[in-house]
Amino acid sequence: MVDKLLIRAYSVGVGDCIHVAIPKARTDGADFHILIDCGTRGKADVLRLALDHLKTNLPKIDGNHRLDLLLVSHEHEDHIKGCDPAWFKDIKIENLWMSVAMNRQHPQAKFKHKLHDDVALAMRSIASRNLSLSPELQDIVSRYNIGNDGAVTALTNTLPKQNDIKPLYVHAGLPAAKLKPETLAGAVFKVLGPQENIDYYYLGKDAGDVVQTFALASAGALRSPAQVAALDADPPENISGTDFRRLRSRMMSTAFAFAEEEGEVVNNTSVILLIEWRGRRLLFVGDAEWNGGYVEGKKNFAWNVAWKKHGSELSKPVDFLKIGHHGSTNATPWNDKEDGKATEPSTILDAILPKPKGNKKPTALAVVSTDRTKYDPIPKSPLLLEIGNRVSNTRNYLSLLGEDRARTLPLYEKYERQWLDMPQPWRTDIEAMISGESFVDVAIDPAAGH
Repeated sequence: MVDKLLIRAYSVGVGDCIHVAIPKARTDGADFHILIDCGTRGKADVLRLALDHLKTNLPKIDGNHRLDLLLVSHEHEDHIKGCDPAWFKDIKIENLWMSVAMNRQHPQAKFKHKLHDDVALAMRSIASRNLSLSPELQDIVSRYNIGNDGAVTALTNTLPKQNDIKPLYVHAGLPAAKLKPETLAGAVFKVLGPQENIDYYYLGKDAGDVVQTFALASAGALRSPAQVAALDADPPENISGTDFRRLRSRMMSTAFAFAEEEGEVVNNTSVILLIEWRGRRLLFVGDAEWNGGYVEGKKNFAWNVAWKKHGSELSKPVDFLKIGHHGSTNATPWNDKEDGKATEPSTILDAILPKPKGNKKPTALAVVSTDRTKYDPIPKSPLLLEIGNRVSNTRNYLSLLGEDRARTLPLYEKYERQWLDMPQPWRTDIEAMISGESFVDVAIDPAAGH
């Protein structure tokens, strides 16, 4: 590497596995290596291949590959699935950061954890019944499988012991000294989210009532697989079979609604990390989501909270944006109604990625780790085009692929055809088709005078 900061986004389907190499940023003059997340909603094989490739770019010290920082933005499988201690056995992790929301001992996240546990029990109960579910509902159920618990345990317990380190559960407001690894010299890290008080900001001041409401409304779904089997075999005699099935259906619908709620909370407690390096500002946002505007004491979304609490940082343009949540419409703040009206979300986007005025060209860069599945409208094409107006690294993918290859993209007619011939930021899924590589690289030069 020659005096350029490297961001390498591995193509791992719908998931994030991002290597950041900051040149000469260690106290010994060596490069500082960060891995941000290691997950996918698909098969884990792609993560193993990504880690094997990553190792070839990490320095080898005493027989192990040195990773200066592993940052885990939040606990969904598309960000943690690959955190298998066996896969990391020859990687020496010097620092491990996770969202404070992942800390089971954190007193200001007790309702968040209670909601997660209740929803997980309900989803596993539903899974045990082998019901015929739509792909969307199957996806919700799969978020709560036992494997995800194993990945969380690996991160919070096994990997720290394996590397003789303590995890740092990060949140906005941590002193700068806490966010500066001992070996870091050439960059500054700032955490803009989540806030420390998880329950208040991301569930609202009535967080306890939210959790209790779910427990009461879906009591029938909050059963172990054994209890479900017993109830199905011997339904209550004081209710007709039709009414019993209708009641179970309503309870299941409630369970899915709260699963979506809990999933939003997890996304909105993503670590939002700002890296400042030689006059450049790089923003990594996990799966942070946005809503219409911040409301004190209510359930709020990550971007709105960060704008309210850290507007002084977000009101300045960034030089790089890791597009959130794989290009989902609710993850990058914008006017999704596309009516030109100014809103809190569109104001945030105009601040971090302003449209150039006059004949000037944009200079910021962006990348999205994504893969369109067979049913999911991710990425949101109009959003990518909006970002494409604000960054310099864009592609006209239709001209690069050609019509025949473009048609092989999932849901081409519905989600790609109308927009694929217009500039959009680099996407890991299509970049891999074009280059044949398993990753896409974004190189950042120092700012002039730095």
